[in-house]
Amino acid sequence: QVQLVESGGGLVQAGGSLRLSCAASGRTFSNSAMGWFRQAPGKEREFVAQISWTSNTYYADSVRGRFTISRDNAKNTVYLQMNSLKPEDTAVYYCAATADTVWSYTYWGQGTQVTVSS
Repeated sequence: QVQLVESGGGLVQAGGSLRLSCAASGRTFSNSAMGWFRQAPGKEREFVAQISWTSNTYYADSVRGRFTISRDNAKNTVYLQMNSLKPEDTAVYYCAATADTVWSYTYWGQGTQVTVSS
């Protein structure tokens, strides 16, 4: 059974940093893209960042330059380093993974809350 488990969320002041982790189990994701999405109250889920199976990275305009996505295939884990956090970054952050070498996200975590106070 495939599982993605996020951790590292919490409450932080504006300008602060958090590092999210997503540990995958049940299969190897070294040939998969992995991504982070977020959903704020009353809003639709939106793309934040993703990293391909060749470690190419992509970011939403709203987080580029502040967030960094990375992966450790040996640990089957993806990370999201979030710096210079803003109140508008407040959301539930979800980890997701694709099947091998495709860009359609198949597997999703349960989410971790990030709250940025002003």
